[in-house]
Amino acid sequence: MGTGKLSLGKLWMIAYRDLRRNRRRSALTLIAVALGLALLVVTVGLIEGAISGAIENSIRLQTGHIQIREESYDADKLSMKWEDLLDDAAELTAQVETIPEVRVASPILWANGILLAGDESVGVRLNGIDPLSETSAPFQESLVAGDYLAEDDRSGVLIGRRLADSLGLNPGDQVSLLVNTSDGQPDEAIFTIRGLYNTGTPTYDEATILMPISKAQAFTRTDGRASLIFILLHDQEQADAVAAALSGSQFEVLTWSELNQMILQAVETSMGIMYLMYLIVLSVVAVVIANTLLMSVFERTREMGILAALGMKGRQILSMFVLEAGTLGLIGVLLGILLGSVGVYYLATQGWNIGDVATVASAEIAYGDTIYARFAPQETFNLSIAAMLIILVASLYPAWLAARLEPIDALRDQ
Repeated sequence: MGTGKLSLGKLWMIAYRDLRRNRRRSALTLIAVALGLALLVVTVGLIEGAISGAIENSIRLQTGHIQIREESYDADKLSMKWEDLLDDAAELTAQVETIPEVRVASPILWANGILLAGDESVGVRLNGIDPLSETSAPFQESLVAGDYLAEDDRSGVLIGRRLADSLGLNPGDQVSLLVNTSDGQPDEAIFTIRGLYNTGTPTYDEATILMPISKAQAFTRTDGRASLIFILLHDQEQADAVAAALSGSQFEVLTWSELNQMILQAVETSMGIMYLMYLIVLSVVAVVIANTLLMSVFERTREMGILAALGMKGRQILSMFVLEAGTLGLIGVLLGILLGSVGVYYLATQGWNIGDVATVASAEIAYGDTIYARFAPQETFNLSIAAMLIILVASLYPAWLAARLEPIDALRDQ
């Protein structure tokens, strides 16, 4: 029977038979494709988890979804001047909480300070918070030793467990705290450590002291003023709309995306590097596929000559090799997605503890000491399509080489 009218299905059957002929090589090629894509799926999941985790940590601990503050306030300097602080912060907070999209709002006072314990001292940031507000829930939930702050506590503070461990402190110990005040003169007082918290964010836990805002205002002599109003919304996507509604006031209104520009810019910069890594891994996979097909062409030169002599067109021979690559690629991609998804699931539930790496990674980005991966369906789909396209393109040269063999020359091959 002639081969000039072979259907696509019959071509695939021939291609499938040829793949089964050298099972070990086909299996090794499948493993290379699967492991390459699985590595990328896990990498994408870790990146997605690290970025999302850093943004969520920053929102719940530092920025909220929206902040309201005086236009002259500089968050880097933590000014204590009255003209840089919000006057009557409690009344402004009550007004903000009447907005339906707002879940909770709370005034916060920030101040630079120095914590002294025995012969050691360390620079810290004092956070005056409302202990009963939902905005302070991360600290109550992360309490690991001692007691939480009472609203009227006048002599107690919470400190991070990492900071306590570095200074050898425990709940019940007394420490001296020196802070800037509104009149420009530092003040010092003795406080008792009520408890230790561990938010899992080293850059925060190592440098933040918490006390009730009423005491912080009295300590810094700011007379009821606050650095900002910390706002959480029911839906993060409503931040721009709520900020637009609040922007008519004389205050500066900033959304979480504006307050986390460093994280977002770091993501944008790092993605270029990640795309290069993706290309390198997929290129290696493509080379493996091309090498497999080239070896197959050299081994089956005589067979190609017979098929060509029987009437198989060059384009059919080319299609047959592309089908072989497509079959290897498709099965490898499916296995890669499966293996990668298992890896992402494991890292999403168990996490990857990076320990002190989170501290040195960046003092401005709130990485947790444990990264939990997140499955990224869109990125996984894009990588899978890219892998298939690269594999098919890589198969064209071996396929073209096989298609251009002259029947006489191929039949002479021994």
